[in-house]
Amino acid sequence: MVKTKDSVLTGYQNHKAVQQELLKSLKSKLNTISFSRLGLFVIEIILIALIINFGFSLLFGVLLFLPLIFFMYLVKKQMDTQHLLSYHTNLLWVFENEINVIEGKTNGYANGDSYDNEAHHYASDLDIYGSGSLYALINRCNTHSGLALLADNLGRPAEMGTILARQEAIQEVVQEIESTFTFRAELQGHKPTQIDVIIHKLQNQLPEQLQFTRHRFIRFYTAVVPLLSIGTFILAAIYGGKVWNILSVVLMFNFIFTLSQLKKINAVYLGFSGSSGLLNAFSSAVKWTERKDWKSKYIIDFFSNDADKGVVSGQIKRLSGIINAFDARLNMIVGGFLNLFFLWDLRCAIRLDQWYAASATELVHGLYRISQFEVLISFATLSHNEPEWVFPELSSTFKLHVVDLGHPLIAEARRVVNSYDFNAQPTADIITGSNMAGKSTFLRTVGINMVLAFAGSVVCAREMQTSIFNLLSYMRIKDSLNDQTSTFKAELNRLKMILDSIDRYPDALVLIDEMLRGTNSKDKFLGSRVFIERLIDRHTPALFATHDLQLSEMTEQYPVAVRNYHFDIQLAEGEMKFDYKLKDGPCRTFNAALLLKEIGLTLN
Repeated sequence: MVKTKDSVLTGYQNHKAVQQELLKSLKSKLNTISFSRLGLFVIEIILIALIINFGFSLLFGVLLFLPLIFFMYLVKKQMDTQHLLSYHTNLLWVFENEINVIEGKTNGYANGDSYDNEAHHYASDLDIYGSGSLYALINRCNTHSGLALLADNLGRPAEMGTILARQEAIQEVVQEIESTFTFRAELQGHKPTQIDVIIHKLQNQLPEQLQFTRHRFIRFYTAVVPLLSIGTFILAAIYGGKVWNILSVVLMFNFIFTLSQLKKINAVYLGFSGSSGLLNAFSSAVKWTERKDWKSKYIIDFFSNDADKGVVSGQIKRLSGIINAFDARLNMIVGGFLNLFFLWDLRCAIRLDQWYAASATELVHGLYRISQFEVLISFATLSHNEPEWVFPELSSTFKLHVVDLGHPLIAEARRVVNSYDFNAQPTADIITGSNMAGKSTFLRTVGINMVLAFAGSVVCAREMQTSIFNLLSYMRIKDSLNDQTSTFKAELNRLKMILDSIDRYPDALVLIDEMLRGTNSKDKFLGSRVFIERLIDRHTPALFATHDLQLSEMTEQYPVAVRNYHFDIQLAEGEMKFDYKLKDGPCRTFNAALLLKEIGLTLN
């Protein structure tokens, strides 16, 4: 069966229905556990009341202890069920989000607005970051390093070898797209900065904070205290009398001993609080990356620093278990009991020190690997959701050939595609045309698809062959009151950036949309002409959109180095119609007079 966008959408909708049924079942199970816990709590209160009324006996001691054991079992059961509920809620969100994206609604992942920079060579002009951007369309990352890595991939062209390797890796991940939803659900709902806090703690704070746990007495007493406490309790239950006093002394000593180390314990615990779920999710995500038999070299290189593939997920899982046990202190009843009988906080701190000595070194790299996979999954999801888009062919010689190239941020129903080619040698292609006819959109269409191509992604085209270019754009020029910069000065600054860059980058491609808008028409024409001549002199290819028809006459002086294209309008009974199709030659039909007439101004 040939995959289409409609079949992809249907697949997501089916997944959504399955998750909704699972969530109903889990919520019912969670309610049952909650009522059972409440029942055990009531039983415990009744037993305490009976002891107060009738005095303590061995039978009451056993009966008092059993509900507590079952209560702790139900706490564990509830935590497991809550984890499943959270996971399937996240998985439902993943499928609903993909449905929204395909239907043209907002992607729920970060839009990358923090990476936008007007000084960037092309990012602001081509809508790479921010609301409604390419980043907002592609992003499926939840970690801070994943978000930054994706931004970097879209912010500069990779080398040809890297691009080809990414293409191969993305295609491999597309084959595993169903399992990537599990990977994403595990990470969904966690703040990107949470894992950074943990990494900082592991690298910079924990070694010193754990030093107190290596004291011989602390290690010895923490090891024997369970036997001492439980043994004394059993003897007290059997023999009663003064043995209960001995148990009281043991428990009081445990309380004082824990209190004496509380400040150091709290320092160790700070930063880990409540992170068990996050670490468990990361463990599952890393395990997914480890259990696949990856074939592409790009992915295999992610594991180059691991002594044994598969070890990192186990290390994170153990850390998650330690933090989960540590979190028992958050429940006053359970934490109080565990510390009195087992010195629970100290025991967890010692386990953390043992884990750190054996496992911390590889952990950071394993966590970064998650970010690397997040980026690949982002591009793979785009490829899966857009089955008609293609991976471009890369050329080592100067080339651009596109067939049915469209803008990826324009809805498919409204998208108009164009075909276009470079000559064998660089040219300055001057594109004239009416207002709103499609000149600016075409420039952005070429540029944004190149950004996709140079990141290793699929492109919005039926066919694309291209060499690798350093894109330089001049489109949305803004003045700045804060910097005391007029529009004309801002234009000059942008032109200087382009001129400096074409001297540094022999593979530059310049995209210009209506140059020198901040000055008079004569200087605008002369400045545009001399700028195009500089590009010709440097053999730098350019797409130059303009309303100035005089520039199209440059083909008379430069018949090989300058080409003319245009977008026009069709007039039918006084109505304007746009087909947004690129055509050869300069434009002959303009619409300014018609537009002015609509607001009450008539040109003679």
